[in-house]
Amino acid sequence: MFCTTVFVLTFASYVVAQSTPWGQCGGTGWTGSTTCPTGWACTAMNPYYSQCLQATSSSSLSTVSSLSSPVTSEPATTTAPRSSTSTSTSTLTGIAGTAPTVGPSKKVGKLPALGWNTWNAYGCDIDESKVLAAANQFVSLGLKDAGYEYVNIDDCWSEMSRDPTTGRIVPDPAKFPDGISGVAMQVHNLGLKIGVYSDAGTATCAGFPGSLGNENIDAATFNDWGIDYLKYDNCNVPGNWSDSATPPDNDCNSNSAIRYRQMTAALAAQSRPVQFNLCIWGTANVWDWGVRVGHSWRMSGDAGPTWSYITSIISINVQHLSSIDFFSHNDMDMMEIGNGALTIQEQRTHFAAWSFLKSPILLGTDLSKLSSDQLAIIKNKELLAFHQDSVIVTPAAPFTPSPSAPATNPPEFYAGESSKGIHVFIINTSNTTATKTFNFANVEGLSGRGLFTVHDMWTGKDIGKFSRSYSTRLDAHDTAAFLIESTKKKRSPRT
Repeated sequence: MFCTTVFVLTFASYVVAQSTPWGQCGGTGWTGSTTCPTGWACTAMNPYYSQCLQATSSSSLSTVSSLSSPVTSEPATTTAPRSSTSTSTSTLTGIAGTAPTVGPSKKVGKLPALGWNTWNAYGCDIDESKVLAAANQFVSLGLKDAGYEYVNIDDCWSEMSRDPTTGRIVPDPAKFPDGISGVAMQVHNLGLKIGVYSDAGTATCAGFPGSLGNENIDAATFNDWGIDYLKYDNCNVPGNWSDSATPPDNDCNSNSAIRYRQMTAALAAQSRPVQFNLCIWGTANVWDWGVRVGHSWRMSGDAGPTWSYITSIISINVQHLSSIDFFSHNDMDMMEIGNGALTIQEQRTHFAAWSFLKSPILLGTDLSKLSSDQLAIIKNKELLAFHQDSVIVTPAAPFTPSPSAPATNPPEFYAGESSKGIHVFIINTSNTTATKTFNFANVEGLSGRGLFTVHDMWTGKDIGKFSRSYSTRLDAHDTAAFLIESTKKKRSPRT
């Protein structure tokens, strides 16, 4: 969903002349008040979120160790963080010294998620019937057979207040008359999994109850309901839980990281394993520490059904490919296939790039409106096999196709290995049809000598045998996907 947008015109409680202390006052897509009370300043936390902070409190935000915990933390454990670069908790004070260090479940999340999410299709206009329709369409459209399994509910599923007696978040009975647990049971009966949404702040991006300070009770609630996936957003964060600047590399002890670590520990204490997505918008160097906290993490702001978004998020992700591993996935955000005015070529690139860069793929449209061409894209067996390879984890990476090839942003040529062999992917970033050529000798894993069989992953058919180089003509914004077979002995796969 739009992690950064609060729909102030929808909820009366947000229609105020002035933002409240700690409240949102700006950012991409923000349409509410941009002024703060006296003594408070509208401070940009990142391009997507500005917040009313006390004008004299900036010095208190510089380090975690200067803060006293505003919520009840999980007890510290003796479980070491996965990365050897983390700082020992014995040298830390304050929140960082008492924050939980337990990591995410290894029973789920080994491979990037395949599924669907309500937000891009419906925003806050969600209900039980739409969620169950998508689940049933997984079966009827062959998406379940293709490997899609998560049916995820985004923001706006709850009432505006917690239950005053139990403290639990309450599903909106008008939208979900059977509750989230009732929907979960029906989704599970189809052999699928279900996800839900919350926020590592005091409220979600649309103003519903957030989980900061309520991690234990919310994790237990999700467990009782049968939840399999949690998308955890980053809106409405109190100033004493924010970071005044980008934390240093590999810093799992920043305020931002600890907010997410608290939910990691709460989920780990439950009986049901949950795939945990950190919707942190690419802030706080999350690609450096996310693997110790969740299974996937958003790399940037919200997706849009535009060519500019597709190219920009590819450019961001290729800078951090070393973060990708089993149980460790850079999230380029939810799919926009079926939305907006993307050409069929742009939708092919959208899906191919998410596949060969091994981002989670969560469809985000009304599945009943997908054309046969769009269904063929998202069900492509060979791209999905590369994406879901359980033996070789590495994504495709940019390479220089020939000595005279121009540099582009994002890169146009990518090569990677799967259990089937060596693959080459080519994006035509230009606005016109163009011929793209690569030398076999420039592809890692190929010798450049002899004949090579070029196989088209889109059609599932061999194109022919070629030596030295291969050229293909691509429509504007389209992507080619090839399996290259040679006589050279394959390298040992990374496991």
